[in-house]
Amino acid sequence: MGPMTLRDIASAITTGKLTPTEHIRQVLADLDALDGTPWQNIVAARDDAAALESAARADAEIAAGNWIGPLHGVAVAVKDNIDVAGLPTRCGSAVLDDAPPATSDARIVRKLREAGAIVVAKTHLHEFAYGPTGLVNASGPAAHPHNPGLISGGSSSGSAVLVARGIVPVALGTDTGCSVRTPAALCGIVGFKPGHGALPIEGVFPLSTTFDHVGLLATDTLDVALAWGAIPGIAHLRTPVSGLRIGRLRGGIWDFADPQFEAAVDTACRTLVDLGAEVVEVTLPETGELLDVYPVVTGSEAYDTHREWFESTPERYQPATAALLAAQRDRPAYEYVRAVRTASRLRHEVVERLRKSEGLDALITATAGIRSAPQDSDPAALRGPLLQHCIPFSVLGVPALSVPAPGGGTLPIGLQVVGLTGGTGGHGSHPAESTALAVALAVETADD
Repeated sequence: MGPMTLRDIASAITTGKLTPTEHIRQVLADLDALDGTPWQNIVAARDDAAALESAARADAEIAAGNWIGPLHGVAVAVKDNIDVAGLPTRCGSAVLDDAPPATSDARIVRKLREAGAIVVAKTHLHEFAYGPTGLVNASGPAAHPHNPGLISGGSSSGSAVLVARGIVPVALGTDTGCSVRTPAALCGIVGFKPGHGALPIEGVFPLSTTFDHVGLLATDTLDVALAWGAIPGIAHLRTPVSGLRIGRLRGGIWDFADPQFEAAVDTACRTLVDLGAEVVEVTLPETGELLDVYPVVTGSEAYDTHREWFESTPERYQPATAALLAAQRDRPAYEYVRAVRTASRLRHEVVERLRKSEGLDALITATAGIRSAPQDSDPAALRGPLLQHCIPFSVLGVPALSVPAPGGGTLPIGLQVVGLTGGTGGHGSHPAESTALAVALAVETADD
């Protein structure tokens, strides 16, 4: 029997088979059990007393008949670049070793608490969220949840690992270029990046405010959809797959050298056609521009954030992060301004073309170009394979998620689904997210 899903836990809590306190005590025991294992550095900070206090309060609320929804009394983990009141935000870096506890929750954490969720841990991340591997952190690399000799992907490494190991059903991550989707793909879970601004970034340590997104990680698409719909202010209605027009990306980086990746996308497309969708091959001629503007904008904004620290104490950064920052030091301002303007233009032109001229409701491709890599890999050599298939949809600001291809085993292939419109049945405040979730659910639950 596998780990309990969010829906399993919510059902057990609402039927009285499990209390929030019992659930939280088990999660805390599972976190304790990481000591002495390859995953002992996955938890960056925790406050067990606060978690148990919240659980006792949830016990009383639910016993009195005041159940809020599927996150009520449920453990969640939070990436350690997101503020949680009472815990330091260290971003995986020695630069912030002496960071004081946050005085307030990030806005997204407040929203999760309003939904009844209980924060049990802050999690490992690639230093300052500036990388896709999970290898770079003051506490050491994050180990793959099923094979500790491999990387977990990043930068939301710890959140992905805790979900994949069945310790928490839901975790928060951030995604600037790929940082929810890539670790989800490598760890065999679902990582959901809603559209830009759909989840608030106030209280999140910035990498690139132009491209930063907050996202969700969970065991499967149903759990992601359940958590997404439970967040206050989110109206979720699943769109039927039948009648959708879905573009399979082709050409350039969208053609994968590994035949197993091509076969996984083939299978997903056949499933969607069997369910009544139309799948057409499409190109994204703006791919090169999207990939070019990303490092200029992200690097410039990251350097602005870190400039004083980096110039005064560069030795406190991990070498890979220091190299990335150093490369931005002499970038002319006009390059940044030009890249921001190009990104803004592309967001409008590309999305409008895909939606209107090509009539597409969604796109599908693979999430990353590799399944994983050894822990002793060079982080710089992995940036392309882990980032390049995700970056375009961060620049465009459209919702995207990674879902495991059926039958992938412990080193799965992640399939990336991108939402463009509400389709035939999508409406409410987030129709493109609804479309992406629907397509992912159809792909995930297909027969092998």
